[in-house]
Amino acid sequence: MNKPQQEFLNHLQFVRNYSLRTIESYKKDIDKFCLFIFNEGVLLDQVDLICIRNFLTEELNKGVSKRSCKRRISSLKHFYKYMLNVGYIQENPFLFINSPKVEKKFPRVLYKEQIEEIFAYNAQRTDELKVRDQAILYLLYYSGIRAHELVTLDVQSISLKDRVVRVMGKGSKERIVPFTAECQNVLKDYLSNERTKLLRRAKNPKDLSPALFLNANGKRLTTRGLEHILDRIEEKTGLYVGLHPHILRHSFATHLLENGADLRVIQELLGHESINATQVYTHVSEKSMKETYLSSHPRAVKGKK
Repeated sequence: MNKPQQEFLNHLQFVRNYSLRTIESYKKDIDKFCLFIFNEGVLLDQVDLICIRNFLTEELNKGVSKRSCKRRISSLKHFYKYMLNVGYIQENPFLFINSPKVEKKFPRVLYKEQIEEIFAYNAQRTDELKVRDQAILYLLYYSGIRAHELVTLDVQSISLKDRVVRVMGKGSKERIVPFTAECQNVLKDYLSNERTKLLRRAKNPKDLSPALFLNANGKRLTTRGLEHILDRIEEKTGLYVGLHPHILRHSFATHLLENGADLRVIQELLGHESINATQVYTHVSEKSMKETYLSSHPRAVKGKK
C-alpha cells in the first residue's frame, strides 16, 4: 500500500469516522486501480482520462458489473480529491469522468400478509431455537435495522420498558428506534429463557458474551450466521420467499410509507444520511399501488383479459 492511500484510509477512519467495512471497500477499489496503473507503468500523479477509460474498459470486459464500476469510480474520485487537497497531485482527472449508467433497481419487498404468514409458521416450530429466531424476525421487521446493526447489538442496547433499541449505524452514528409491544413480548421471552440457555454453552466463562443474539455455541451471532438462520427458517417453515435481512428492512420502510408515515421520519428510522436513499421507497410504493389497482379494479381486470 502506498503512502497517499494509507493516509487517505486513516483520514476516512479517524476524521470522517467511516466504518471499517466501508474503509475496506475503499481499499479494495483503490488497490484494483493501483494494480492496473502499475501494470501500465503509470504513477498516481500521471493518471489521465485515457488511463481511467482504459481501466473502466478492462473492468467491464472482465465482466465486472456497471454498478461495481460506478462504486470504484466514486471511491477513486474521493481518493484523488484527498490527494489534491493535501498536495500530492496538481489536478484531479476523475472530475471529468462520468460513471457508467446503471439501471435503477428498486428493492424487493414482502407483502404484509407474507410477513404475518412467516411469523405464524415460525411460531409453530418445536425446536429449541424457535424463540431466538422469532425474536430476530420481529426485531428486523419492526425496527428496520441492518444485518450488521442487529448482530452488533448488546443486551444493554435494548430497553424493553421503553420499547426502543439503541442502534450504532453507519459512520458510528447512533440512533434510537422504537419497536412494537408484540416485538417486546417476543424479545422478553427470548431474553428470559432461550438466551440464558445459549449462554451456558460457552466453553470458557471468559467467553460469556454481552451480545443480544447468540449462535448455537453461545457466541455472538455474525452477519453470515444471520443469513444462515434466515435460510434455515425458510427450510423449517416451508415458506421460500427469499428471506434476507434487507428484504425485511425494505418491507419495514415500504409498509410505513404505505400507511402514511412521513418520508423524513422513515429516513431517521433507517439511519439514512440522505433523503435520496429513502426516496426509493416511494417508487416501490407506487409500483405496489399500481399492481393492486390492476389486479383489483373491475375494469382494469377486464381489460387484461
